[in-house]
Amino acid sequence: MASISRSPDGRRNIQFVGADGKRRTIRLGLCNQRIAEFVKMRIESLRSCAIVGCSLDPELAHWVASLDDVMLGKLGAVGLIPKRQVITLKNFVDGYIKSRTDTKPGTRSIYQHARKNLIEYFGESKLLREVTRGDVDGLRLYLISLELSENTVRKRCGTAKQFFQAAIRKDIIEKNPFEGVKVVVQANTARMYFVTADEAKKVLDACPDEQWRLIFALCRYGGLRCPSELLLLKWADIDMVRGRMIVHSPKTEHHQGKDMRQVPLFPELLLYLQGAFDHAPAGTEYVITRYRRHNSNLQSHFKRIICKARLKPWPKLFQNLRSSRETELTEKFPLHVVCAWMGNSQAVAAKHYLQVTDAHFQMAAGRDNPVQNPMQHAIAPVGGEARAEMRDTNNTENGKV
Repeated sequence: MASISRSPDGRRNIQFVGADGKRRTIRLGLCNQRIAEFVKMRIESLRSCAIVGCSLDPELAHWVASLDDVMLGKLGAVGLIPKRQVITLKNFVDGYIKSRTDTKPGTRSIYQHARKNLIEYFGESKLLREVTRGDVDGLRLYLISLELSENTVRKRCGTAKQFFQAAIRKDIIEKNPFEGVKVVVQANTARMYFVTADEAKKVLDACPDEQWRLIFALCRYGGLRCPSELLLLKWADIDMVRGRMIVHSPKTEHHQGKDMRQVPLFPELLLYLQGAFDHAPAGTEYVITRYRRHNSNLQSHFKRIICKARLKPWPKLFQNLRSSRETELTEKFPLHVVCAWMGNSQAVAAKHYLQVTDAHFQMAAGRDNPVQNPMQHAIAPVGGEARAEMRDTNNTENGKV
């Protein structure tokens, strides 16, 4: 049984005999008798669980979880609960990132971006257990103030949520303050862009060498992810006889049977592959021999090439190429076939890849072939100038020069 004692200055203590037979004291400080009695009953329950070795009942566990680090430290010091380390947010996140030796460089980069934002906002001394849902609301506003897109904010919060979930699994905290926060990335149609065949030709003409023409062709006509799939492609993966190639996909390899896929050697792509193969030195292993270091900045080089082609760089330089190709292929082949070639699901394709292009509107209006639409000639003299002006305006808005 535990007992309550009171010192001359009004401070109350709870005394009891621990599971090891030693007399223990927990100092409550200044508090009234009612609170002391409440804590005394809880300590007696914890003592019984410690002696018997049973788990805490839900009500008792909830009370322990609601305590601050000071009181938890006192309970741990007398053996009523396991001792808990006082861990800062910075130390835990650093330890978690260091322990994830299974992640790829791209994933570690994502972890570091989220870590940087967390430390900037909370500071290095913020305790992990002290982060509340209200703090998370403030963090979201801080990320928005950095002029990050909504999807980027969601990604950073999703990574932070992963950090805190790991802390729960280690029994360091009981609740995830990011629970309920929107972390699912949404489709952003404003950043979609269809790279037309005419624009593709201009970019290919502006490419400085054969390697860059092949990089562009593999992304625009082969639908490969850049740089992950692009840099893994080997000449041994190219089957000229059967007209297909094996594409290794680090992005989806954690899904069963999704570590690689077969992609046709489309005629538009085969032209550049054949040329590169003919000029490759004997014994060359990889199709793309340049930019193989992880710190190579392909996007900056590609943006300069697009500008050299006198085009406005589209929002997502390489992803828009892949999206354009998937949109084209769905015009000729069933969606499940195209998704197998592109390495994504039909749901992902519909949400993030497939686009409505100007050509779709032209076809719907019967203007894809003037010979088959005599009405188009009948109205041309009346609205020809207006339509020409509209086309110029649309081209300007779509980044065409």
